[in-house]
Amino acid sequence: MAYADDILILARTKKSLTEALQQLKKSSIEVGLKINEEKTKYLNCSKKDTNKVDLNWPNLSIEQVHQYKYLGSIINDNNSIEEEIKERIVLGTKAYYVNLKFFKSKLVTKYSKLKLYRSVIRPIVTYASETWVFKRIFDPETVDIRKENPAEDIWSHERKPVMEN
Repeated sequence: MAYADDILILARTKKSLTEALQQLKKSSIEVGLKINEEKTKYLNCSKKDTNKVDLNWPNLSIEQVHQYKYLGSIINDNNSIEEEIKERIVLGTKAYYVNLKFFKSKLVTKYSKLKLYRSVIRPIVTYASETWVFKRIFDPETVDIRKENPAEDIWSHERKPVMEN
């Protein structure tokens, strides 16, 4: 799988991975590209607990990692999405606080605030969520986030009618 200069190679065996890497190296040399050793990593997804073993090739050493970020999504060796969800919530919360003055402003309509939420914050939180696979029923208590809901703050700063005596 490839997107621009990011390439993901999937293989079931070490032998097929080696063959795919050799083909990648050959093809990249033909077009004048070089594999960046510092950015090249591999991830072993297995039900068995495996020791960390780096792959060594002539002129190339590939480090084994337990998780990495590919196209903005966290992929890990135990196929868990909890880290990805935590990251998305953190990024959404940051986006909310960057726009906090806008959300608290009494000059901005509720419609405009909702439009900003729907067009900026919600897409950040739900990015790539269609690829998430839940192994069990997701328990929000396992994800350590603020108990307050930033979206509630959006509406709490609206202009309230002034009642005269």
